[in-house]
Amino acid sequence: MQALILAAGMGQRMGKYTENHTKCMVSVAGKTILERLIDSIKYAGIEKLVMVIGYEAEKLREYIEERDFGLSIEYVYNYDYKTTNNIYSLYLAREYLKRDDTILLESDLLFDREIVRKVVSQKQPNMVVVAKYEHWMDGTVVVLDEKKNIMDFISKTDFRYDEAHSYYKTVNIHKFSKEFSDRQYIPFLEAYIKAYGVNQYYEQVLKIFAHIHHSELSAYVLQNEKWYEIDDAQDLDIADTMFAEDNRILERYEEHFGGYWRFPRMKDYCYLVNPYYPPKKMMDQMVYFWRELLVQYPSGMNIQKLNAGSMFDIDEEYLLVGNGAAELINVLGKTLQGRLSVCIPTFNEYIRCFTQCQIREIDNAGNGYQYCLQDLLEETKHTDHLLLINPDNPSGSFLCRDEVIQLLDVCEKKGVNLIVDESFGDFAEEELRYTLLDEAVMKKYSRLVVIKSISKSYGVPGLRLGVMATGNSGLLEEIRTRLAIWNINSFAEYYLQIQRLYKNSYKEACNQIALQRKKLQQQLKEIPDLKVYPSQANYIMCELKGRLTSTELATLLVKNENILIKDLSGKKGFQGKSFIRLAVKNEEDNQVLSSAIRRIICNYSAGLHTCCADRTKM
Repeated sequence: MQALILAAGMGQRMGKYTENHTKCMVSVAGKTILERLIDSIKYAGIEKLVMVIGYEAEKLREYIEERDFGLSIEYVYNYDYKTTNNIYSLYLAREYLKRDDTILLESDLLFDREIVRKVVSQKQPNMVVVAKYEHWMDGTVVVLDEKKNIMDFISKTDFRYDEAHSYYKTVNIHKFSKEFSDRQYIPFLEAYIKAYGVNQYYEQVLKIFAHIHHSELSAYVLQNEKWYEIDDAQDLDIADTMFAEDNRILERYEEHFGGYWRFPRMKDYCYLVNPYYPPKKMMDQMVYFWRELLVQYPSGMNIQKLNAGSMFDIDEEYLLVGNGAAELINVLGKTLQGRLSVCIPTFNEYIRCFTQCQIREIDNAGNGYQYCLQDLLEETKHTDHLLLINPDNPSGSFLCRDEVIQLLDVCEKKGVNLIVDESFGDFAEEELRYTLLDEAVMKKYSRLVVIKSISKSYGVPGLRLGVMATGNSGLLEEIRTRLAIWNINSFAEYYLQIQRLYKNSYKEACNQIALQRKKLQQQLKEIPDLKVYPSQANYIMCELKGRLTSTELATLLVKNENILIKDLSGKKGFQGKSFIRLAVKNEEDNQVLSSAIRRIICNYSAGLHTCCADRTKM
C-alpha cells in the first residue's frame, strides 16, 4: 500500500497564506498540513508516498528533504498547474496507481489520523471516505444504497437542498486497488480527459464509473471522527480551532463569540438562546416571505419603533430598536457620564462599553452571588447610575417586581438612573415573571432605562434585535441621534411585525424553559463535587468543589464531547475560583450535557482522566 498526495495547486482562495508556498505547507494549530498528512500515513503503516507537485514545487521539495519523515517519497511534476485541475495531476501519476494499492489524499485536508488506518484495514478494495452531509459542508456529495455502495456523485450544480438529507459529503480520501486503477479507473480517466479536457475534477470520472459499476465503489462512512477541508482563510481559522492543542482549544473556540454552527456537531451551551421558540409556523411564515425580504430595504427607525410598540404593548415614543441589545448598550455607554455602579460579577459588555463612566463595583460574592436589595439601596447614595441585570448574568439571581419598584422609588428621589436589563426575565417562574416595559411604569419613573435582548429571549440571535425603553425623552433622543436610520434588516423588521401573532406560543416556550431548568438543576445536583446555584434565567451557574478546575472541565468537554460551556474563571469576581455557566436547552440536550459533566468529573475523581493542563506537560 502506498499513499498519493495531490499538491500541485496554487490555493489562490487562501490569499496571503499561500503567496510563497503551497497549501500543504500552511500551518494549522502548530503543524503544517503536510506534517499531519504524513503522520496519518505513517500511523496506518504506509511506508511509500508519491506527491504530485507544481506550484512552488522546489520550495516544497526542499521543505520535505530538510526533514526526516521516515518515508520513501517520490515526486511527479505538474508543470501546467496554472491551467489544469486535479484530474490532470492524478493522470500524471497514473503509472504509480497501476503499481500498488493506493490511498489518495488531497493536500488541503485535516482529519483524525486514525481514519487512514481504518480505511486501509477495510476488506473492500475500493473505497470513498464520506460523512453524512451537514450544513457547513461544501462540494461533491454522493448517494448510497442500503449496503453503503456509492450509487451516484452529485456535483455542486446538481445539488438539491430538498434532498440533502440523503446526501453524504466526500472527504477526499480514497482507496483504490491497483487492479481497479489499471483496468478500469485509468482508462476512464484518459477517455474523460480526451473528451472534456484537463481543467476538471477526478471525481467526475468516479461519477460515470458509479453509474456503470455500482458495486465497485464502497463508502467508508465517518462517525464522530474530526475532519475539515481548507479552501479559504475562514476554513483555516475553523480548522486551527478544531485541531488546537489542549491548552489552546477552549480559548480558540471562545475567540469566535458565536458562529458555532460552522463547527461539526458542536453543541453550544455557552451562548444563551430560547430553544423552544420561534414555533415552526412562524418560521414557515418568514421563509415564505424570504425572497421579498431579501431584495427590499427595511423601513426606517420610526417604523421599527411602531413594530416594537405593538409587540410589547407600549407606546412607541418610549422605545428604540437596536441591532441587538449590544448596540443599544454600546450607545448608552457612550452617552452617560458620571459614576456607574455594577454588581460583580456581571455581563462584561456594560463595563466595556461605559467608557465615559467611573465604574463602582458591588461585590456579590459575600452574598452567595445573589442580589441583596439593601446593598443596592445603600449604593444609591454613592452613584449616578445603577445597573441591575435581572435575572443576573451569570448567577441567575433575581429580584421580584416589588423589590425593583422599591429600588426605583429610591432612585427617582435621589436622581439616580436605574438601568434594568431584563433580557432573561421571561424565563423566570410564571408566578414571578414580570416586565418593566409598561407605560404606567415609564410615565412614573423618568429615571428608569430598560434594555431587553429579543435575540436571547425569543430565540432569534441571528436577527440581532433588542429594544431600549425610557420615560427620559432627552436621553432617548440623544441615543436616537447616535443610531443609524437603518440599523436593522428587513428580516428583523418582519419578525417584529408578526411576533404579536404568536404571543401564546412564546408564553408556552418560556414555561418550557422554566420546567427544563428545574429538571437540569436536579440532574446537576446529583453530580459529585458540583454546587448548583438557584436561577431564574435560561442558564445555571455551578461551582466545581473538587480538584478539577472549571477550565479543565470546559476544555475536556469541548475536546472530547464537542460541548461548549462558559468557563467563568476569567471573569472579574471569580478569580482563583472554578465556576461555570450552563445554558438550559431542551430535555434531550440537557441530558447530554449533564451526562457528559458527570462522566468527566467521576472519571477524573477515579483517576481515569488526565486533565488537559497535565497532558500538555507530558
